[in-house]
Amino acid sequence: MTERVQGAPELALEWHRAGRGAALATVVETWGSAPRRVGAQMVVSGDGQIEGSVSGGCVEGAVMVEALEALEEGKGRLLEFGVSDGDAFAVGLACGGTIRVLVEPVGAVMSEVVLDALVSARAERRPVAYVCDGETGGGLLSEEGFEERFRMDRSGLEEDGRFVAIHNPPLRLVIVGAVHIAQALVPMARVAGFDPILVDPRSAFGSQARFPGETIVEDWPDEALDVIGLDGRTALVLLTHDPKLDDPALHVALRSDVFYIGALGSKRTHASRVARLGEAGFTQDEIARIHGPIGLDIGAAGPSEIAVSILAEMVQLLRKGA
Repeated sequence: MTERVQGAPELALEWHRAGRGAALATVVETWGSAPRRVGAQMVVSGDGQIEGSVSGGCVEGAVMVEALEALEEGKGRLLEFGVSDGDAFAVGLACGGTIRVLVEPVGAVMSEVVLDALVSARAERRPVAYVCDGETGGGLLSEEGFEERFRMDRSGLEEDGRFVAIHNPPLRLVIVGAVHIAQALVPMARVAGFDPILVDPRSAFGSQARFPGETIVEDWPDEALDVIGLDGRTALVLLTHDPKLDDPALHVALRSDVFYIGALGSKRTHASRVARLGEAGFTQDEIARIHGPIGLDIGAAGPSEIAVSILAEMVQLLRKGA
């Protein structure tokens, strides 16, 4: 399932092909309380338009000037900035820090062919790493290696001086069962950076009145998941309590690369679920991927607190692993 992404790489390619010129500026290293994390990007056109951010507003003007000079020279350059305590406070931080920013003119340093392949991978939700010299830029894409960086969403410098920019697909949360817990979980997930998708063939549950503005798929769960497409940047949460809905979704999810599968229900309900899946031919290792009862054990009471426990367990698995 491809989707249109419009970030710094996409704009850089668009501006370059339009003849405006474009340079990508990427944070490659930080110290202290730098305003943006490693991998943050902005793009500068040859006529001085900028999009994105490398410092939350502290040094963007200086980066633009350097990027325009780099475009004229046709060479990459590594910039270093100290973000003062005052400037950092202005963008919401208690203290400042230092950042290094790599500027790569498109065409002269960052290959248009490589950038085009990166944009295509992002649209197709394929995780890729852009690997280049950490001082001069000009790299290639890699889909292998860097497993820990992919899992942690962590761009950074390698010991040999190469910079690895991780381009993971956006995080998604597929919720089967548009129930009360889902009404609390959806906005929480958005705040945490997930794009939620609701699946429920029962129109009375999955309605715009209950979930205004949200993506709601009214197909049977297994059919819906086949269309949505499941990958390693997707979490699946089952909230229906109904084996007729949950089990078809589990049959698809357990054969996929989703990073999290959680299913609502008591220990007794989960034991019955495990038995049914075993009878359906799934191995114990496959079934063990299911978090059931769902969520971290925080003593949650009520839909909102259960939603907190689910989201916390998702993030814990994403960032720390099993």
